[in-house]
Amino acid sequence: MKRTHLKIASLLAASTLLTTPALAELLDVEKDELKFGFIKLTDMAPLAVAYEKGYFEDEGLFVTLEAQANWKVLLDGVISGTLDGAHMLAGQPLAATIGYGTEAHIITPFSMDLNGNGITVSNEIWAEMKQHIPHDDAGKPIHPISASALKPVVEAYADEGKPFNMGMVFPVSTHNYELRYWLAAGGLEPGFYSPEDVSGQIGADVLLSVTPPPQMPATMEAGTIYGYCVGEPWNQQAVFKGIGVPVITDYELWKNNPEKVFGLSAEFQQENPQTTLAITKALIRAAMWLDENDNANRPEAVEILSRSEYVGADYDVIANSMTGTFEYEKGDKREVPDFNVFFRYNATYPYYSDAVWYLTQMRRWGQIAEQKPDSWYDEVAKSVYKPEIYLEAAKMLVDEGLADAADFPFDSDGYKAPTPAGDIIDGIAYDGRTPNAYIDSLPIGLKGAQKVVGSDVQG
Repeated sequence: MKRTHLKIASLLAASTLLTTPALAELLDVEKDELKFGFIKLTDMAPLAVAYEKGYFEDEGLFVTLEAQANWKVLLDGVISGTLDGAHMLAGQPLAATIGYGTEAHIITPFSMDLNGNGITVSNEIWAEMKQHIPHDDAGKPIHPISASALKPVVEAYADEGKPFNMGMVFPVSTHNYELRYWLAAGGLEPGFYSPEDVSGQIGADVLLSVTPPPQMPATMEAGTIYGYCVGEPWNQQAVFKGIGVPVITDYELWKNNPEKVFGLSAEFQQENPQTTLAITKALIRAAMWLDENDNANRPEAVEILSRSEYVGADYDVIANSMTGTFEYEKGDKREVPDFNVFFRYNATYPYYSDAVWYLTQMRRWGQIAEQKPDSWYDEVAKSVYKPEIYLEAAKMLVDEGLADAADFPFDSDGYKAPTPAGDIIDGIAYDGRTPNAYIDSLPIGLKGAQKVVGSDVQG
């Protein structure tokens, strides 16, 4: 029987002697009936698990989960209040808060996952790329695959006067920045933004445009785009349909990179601080469940996600990446146990340094038009990412016996240790405490006081 949303059911349960530890510590939530939005991607899993395993109800919350048509509709819903919170692109709360696109103060107390994305190209492009990729003794391509293998293909298209089009899911998406990072690391210009031209295609070798995630495979099959960067299961879907080949995962691009977040309006949090804590507690428990016992629960998670109300893709397609493997060319399935990470490596902690990285990429490509001091990056990160809420929720779970204190970074100042050069495809280390030095270390992109004027980079 489907779990009811009615308050009376949980209130009756709470009144019995069989209360769980979480129910015994119910917060005095200000709002108990909530609607959360999501996009049909496997990394919405903490929301589905928190609902299906009863973690929201344990916190006295009666939640409805609702799939959204696209990322803009989802953000607008959170801003207008028709959604109380949502599975969001990490760049969305940051962009909204600094006024890039729709302006609104959005916060996140919870990071939903690490990794989980891939870059896929059509079979035709893959056949051309393979000529420039080294292979091992068994004849398999050696990973990670650099975009330098794509560069001669793009140049050949340019010589024929054909634009080279690729898709990403949203201008401030991880996928946009990851695809740009990969292209630039291989010597290709992914294009700039300017206040007057928000296409992101100024000076581009590869023209990037927005395609909603579930439409990626069909759009590529139709020849509108030659490849894309997207979250699962839409890379593996291309393999199953026999229309494309994922060439790199974001784990190979930047080991254990931050991905989606759970976003709320700052106003919601201010008006509903206990509710926000209760939500965060439930999501932490869901993330723990997803990763516990070496991913032992992943097959059950795949079954949940395959349902039409969540991701709605075939079980086998979702399982291909969700259970610790990833298939590149048809039959080339490799062990990638950390392709999806939901809790280990402090995946759920909203690090300021993660926020700063997204801001550096916005500046690198011109979405932030003017140079900003390092202090600005820190201030924006702290206005959006809220580790203090996360740690308060985590402490409650520890006190209730539902979590282990050793699993949380209670002594963190909000910044990760620098990511070593060896963990990033271009061999350039990242330190969130020194964003301008990092931006200046990247060979392609805006640096210092440079800005985009018309079709030129000046300064």
